[in-house]
Amino acid sequence: MSFLQESPADERRRAGLRRMRTVATGLLVLAAVVFVATLRLDHEGVWGFVNTAAEAAMVGALADWFAVTALFRHPLGVPVPHTALVKKRKDELGRSLQEFVTENFLTEEIARDRLAAAHVAERVGTWLGEPAHRERVLTEVTRGGARALERVADDDVHDFLEQLLLPRLAQEPISPILGFLLEGVVEGGNHTGLVDLGLDEVRRWLDDNPDLFKQVVGDRAPWWTPEWVDDKVIDWTYRQALGWLAEMRTDVRHPARTALDDLLRRLAADLQHDPDVMASAESLKERLLAHPQVPTSAVAVWQSLRASLLGAMADRDSYFWARGDELLTHLGDHLAHDEAWQERLEQHLGEIVAFFVNTYGDELAEVISVTVERWDADEASERIELFVGRDLQFIRINGTVVGALAGLAIHTVAVLIA
Repeated sequence: MSFLQESPADERRRAGLRRMRTVATGLLVLAAVVFVATLRLDHEGVWGFVNTAAEAAMVGALADWFAVTALFRHPLGVPVPHTALVKKRKDELGRSLQEFVTENFLTEEIARDRLAAAHVAERVGTWLGEPAHRERVLTEVTRGGARALERVADDDVHDFLEQLLLPRLAQEPISPILGFLLEGVVEGGNHTGLVDLGLDEVRRWLDDNPDLFKQVVGDRAPWWTPEWVDDKVIDWTYRQALGWLAEMRTDVRHPARTALDDLLRRLAADLQHDPDVMASAESLKERLLAHPQVPTSAVAVWQSLRASLLGAMADRDSYFWARGDELLTHLGDHLAHDEAWQERLEQHLGEIVAFFVNTYGDELAEVISVTVERWDADEASERIELFVGRDLQFIRINGTVVGALAGLAIHTVAVLIA
């Protein structure tokens, strides 16, 4: 089975190899023709120089032909020792190449140096400065996100919740976590906005439904009180409720709000330390999670969320696209001009690269030796020759020329000595 795939460029390499072989072989033939043609001529004069140069050129050409050919095959098919080296030592060459790459490329120092020299953060920031590039990023993000969302089946979500997430949550104690989170919310005042919202909604409801309020309170009035007394009491109660809500809304130190904060603090402490409260919270959690409607309701929420996200991704005028472009613009500007951002990003990238190089560098380099071992020896030799053989033919050409010049120089010295 062949593991080496032909590429469109291989035919061009093969044509270049044939052309250079023809040139190198042509010089050898030319040297042989000149040698034979001048063999019986008078060697006392200029023909002696020509004949000697041609003879030396043949020797140089043949020697370099043998050396180049011996790398990939047996010259003339004769199994001369130390020939066809690529075929015989393919696996060893692969391991040597693996060691070379590991020692000279897949090191933390080199990886960090190359990353620093690339100025990735600045180049990314400049690239994001172009609106077309930001649009491309958002297009790819929305395309990938939409595909991911569409591939998540409702049945898979239901099974994940019912078989994995909810049973796992039922086993995990939740009261200490809730108590810790609630304590942090109260101490940080993060619940203030939620309390304000609740007060606004209650007051809005009272403003919109005074008759309903009077009816509810009136239904609970004693039967023996006169109606006009009930009306005055209900009106006074209604006004007091509105005033009380307004005071709570404007005064963050209102006693009712303080009492609510104290209640939440006690609840947070009890959720973390009171065994009875903790047991009650866990029991409530288990009953809630065990209800058969919980997975179905969660899937319904997921469906609504997915539909909203898909709609926002498909609409280029949506808030999703506008906010995404704004965030990418902000990011690009900081990466292009803020040295602190550049240094921070490149530091993180350096740590990531160093982690992969130190952890998986040997495994990555091992791909080289494993791949080479899978190659067929003859096919590997042919492919390697296809890539480097054209340049190796220059060795034959240079050997022919240098041989001729050496022969000419030797004959000149011999004539001078004689």
